[in-house]
Amino acid sequence: MPQDANQSQQVPFSALYLQRVTQELSEDLDKIRNADDFKAESVPFLVHALQQGAQQFSPAQQNAVLKTSEGRQS
Repeated sequence: MPQDANQSQQVPFSALYLQRVTQELSEDLDKIRNADDFKAESVPFLVHALQQGAQQFSPAQQNAVLKTSEGRQS
């Protein structure tokens, strides 16, 4: 797959990945946000940590997930 196609699918895949991971981890994320030592400055760090998970998928895997997701939305 050409480099441009890989980059163009990364944004929608990352958005889908973040949506799904935050749904799955919603209770844990609420506990983190409500912890006494959680500060507003921690939000970018938390978001960055969650985004890193999307990078574990190859371009072929990302494409397969996006195609499956599109099929479910139809």
